Amino acid sequence: MQVTYDFTGKNVLLIGGTTGIGRATARAFAEAGANLFVSGLGAEFGDSLGEEIGATGVEFEFRETDVRDGAAMKRLHEEAFERFGRIDIAFNNAGVSGKTAPVHELDDSDYDLLMDVNLRGIFQGLRLQVPHMIAHGGGAIVNTSSLFGVMGFATTAVYCASKWGVIGLTNSVALEVARKNIRVNAIAPGSVMTPLIQNMFGGEQAARDTVLPMIPMGRISDPSEIAQLVLFLSSDAASFITGQAVVIDGGGFVAGADQL
Repeated sequence: MQVTYDFTGKNVLLIGGTTGIGRATARAFAEAGANLFVSGLGAEFGDSLGEEIGATGVEFEFRETDVRDGAAMKRLHEEAFERFGRIDIAFNNAGVSGKTAPVHELDDSDYDLLMDVNLRGIFQGLRLQVPHMIAHGGGAIVNTSSLFGVMGFATTAVYCASKWGVIGLTNSVALEVARKNIRVNAIAPGSVMTPLIQNMFGGEQAARDTVLPMIPMGRISDPSEIAQLVLFLSSDAASFITGQAVVIDGGGFVAGADQL
């Protein structure tokens, strides 16, 4: 059963929306009536997403943006604010898996990529979204962390560090704006069948072989399931929830380290 949300008249800025969780969430917001300003890498993915969303009748814009580029992020936000006048919801979702290897086999470029995309990218979004939402009476922000943002996992040390950082940002900014009618939360997905997990473990079957033994529910989630959590946290149904990192992982976290 899927809950039905109504975001008619709401405007969403979705960063990292071309594939996986971001793409599924863009579709879910559009189906719920929200207008969308989406960014990501890969113009062809943005074009195809626009074709999918066009059938819903909502307004849609796409910009190819690298979240590591501060000037590009500033332009993206200015264009989104100008296009819709007010952004009610921001979903900061851009992320990369990086190199999967023991920490002593990583170099500076491996570290920089993960921190610049997964953590700095969300910082760039937050510092531009918060003033806009304060000026317009409030809003909701959701950031993408990971199950590996609340637990360690061998061979993903820097990825884990970047995602732990997302939760630190989320918690702190939530406190800064709690009385400004702005809620800031994070999602912490476990295994989701997306290009990211396939890249992390070397393909779809390798991902299944690695992670399925650690998931008590015995399956890898679909991006549409994660999208439903984003919509919930963005909705009035979550009006008293802020500063949280909500784990959605089929029971892996509560199973604990004995599953690893």
